[in-house]
Amino acid sequence: MKNYALAYATNAALPLFNQQDLRCLTHINLAFGLVDGHKLDTSQLTNISLTQQFRTWNPDIQIVLSVGGWGAGGFSEMAMTQAGREAFAQSCLEAVERLGLDGIDIDWEYPCSSQAEIASDPRDRENFTLLLQALRDSLGSRSLSIAAGAGEYFIQGTEMDKVASIVDYVQIMTYDMRGGFTRQAGHHAALRASAGDDSGLNTVDMVDMFHKAGVPLEKLVIGAAFYCRQWSGVTDKDHGLLQPAETIGQGGPGYGELTEEFLRQGGYTKYWDEAAQAAYLWNGSQFISYESPEAIALKCRYVKEAGLLGLMYWEHGCDKTHQLVGVIGKELGLV
Repeated sequence: MKNYALAYATNAALPLFNQQDLRCLTHINLAFGLVDGHKLDTSQLTNISLTQQFRTWNPDIQIVLSVGGWGAGGFSEMAMTQAGREAFAQSCLEAVERLGLDGIDIDWEYPCSSQAEIASDPRDRENFTLLLQALRDSLGSRSLSIAAGAGEYFIQGTEMDKVASIVDYVQIMTYDMRGGFTRQAGHHAALRASAGDDSGLNTVDMVDMFHKAGVPLEKLVIGAAFYCRQWSGVTDKDHGLLQPAETIGQGGPGYGELTEEFLRQGGYTKYWDEAAQAAYLWNGSQFISYESPEAIALKCRYVKEAGLLGLMYWEHGCDKTHQLVGVIGKELGLV
């Protein structure tokens, strides 16, 4: 089985792709289209013409439009009726044909939940499935995927066994697993659990959860983070790992910003958690969770060993060194 390597890229990040990046990827997820009533809105994708160059660099690249994202509403209301679902699905087909794309990726964050401050309804659980079926009926053999939240809340808010039978693959967002909701410093995208951590907030446990919910392993894609999460005022014990903090896990710098100068100015030391197979930075009071090249490589090896479909990452613009995408391409045998 050929493994997938998928890059999420915002409109602003599209000019940052180079020819070598395209050799390391099988898919690019354009972030984001939006729900506008019962229609798809693509007006913010002003750099989409660059995808023509991407196809010359890699004729096999799949370019998919991802719809939604954190705080992007309209899903619950649109999916509430058959007419709404069918109209939206038809507008997605029209956009795919007009823009020369290969499919649609639905990033509804999240069915049955208003944690991203969007409308939700208990009926979202069934309507999510019905929406995906409408999209499948409209798109035919074109690619259809979802981005899934890494947690029990997403399993409870969806019918993953039915969803898995409709979509081509499920991308688990195995990042932000520890972050904006907790004052305990730790890894936000770890492959495995740290010693003494029974929270289940790690990639391997999430894969097991989605598999038990009915998603075949060969349809699962795990996520990697090209950005950091950071906590301040962390208790100075065990280099801050799993210690209480004064802040929740804030969004931190992109991997490309973790330069030697950044480390020197902040007084940071690099650490490696062997149990979690994850990297972090510590300076005595600030804890930064990030994905190092070594951590990314181990995630890729896990994909192959566990029989998963692939690995995706958020977001391409966070690593202007192009180092991490290079690791993915090498480890998954694409270059």
